[in-house]
Amino acid sequence: MSLVCDFRVVGPVQTNCYFLFDKETKECVIVDPGDEAEKILRYIRNKQLKVTAILLTHGHFDHIQAVSDVQKATGAKVMASRAEKIIIESTTNNLSSVMSASCTTSVDEYLEDGQEIELLGQTVRCILTPGHTIGGMCFYFPKAGILFSGDTLFQESVGRTDFPTGSMSQIIHSIREKLLILPPAVRVYPGHGMTTSIGEEKMYNPYAGGSDD
Repeated sequence: MSLVCDFRVVGPVQTNCYFLFDKETKECVIVDPGDEAEKILRYIRNKQLKVTAILLTHGHFDHIQAVSDVQKATGAKVMASRAEKIIIESTTNNLSSVMSASCTTSVDEYLEDGQEIELLGQTVRCILTPGHTIGGMCFYFPKAGILFSGDTLFQESVGRTDFPTGSMSQIIHSIREKLLILPPAVRVYPGHGMTTSIGEEKMYNPYAGGSDD
């Protein structure tokens, strides 16, 4: 199996929508289809991909706006953290009402911390990382050495914690205790900005050590 991880930047907030797919079978998983559904669907058609799952790292509007249209067009199963239900289903908590673009979406399967699921012929570990939101979840593909970190871990930074259910102490704990313990070579694909690695973040991220304050 030969996996490819590609992405498109979507929406005015510049959210990374990821496409992880097998070059041979064309089976595909999409992570955070946040906006511009037609752009996402055009990519799928051009690559002739068969989308089987949509993973949501969290429920903020800029990560879920295209979910319904993409799910309807592909029949893919939508999966997210159970703890994130109060974000996904609330236009206030997911910030869409503030942006005058009220939206929610439905989830087919809610996931628990530490749960392992099978996608693309691989075992995927679901890692609950509260802090940016109460139920933010990162998805780790150990065999491929890939982590989708959503808005928890960025290149030399972390996600904002001043939104509903956010907590700086929680996000720091999540990063130090759950993410930076992964192998240094793991590639990190964040919700916004450039890709990085666990090793790079352990070395250069100012939130990697010291006080939680």
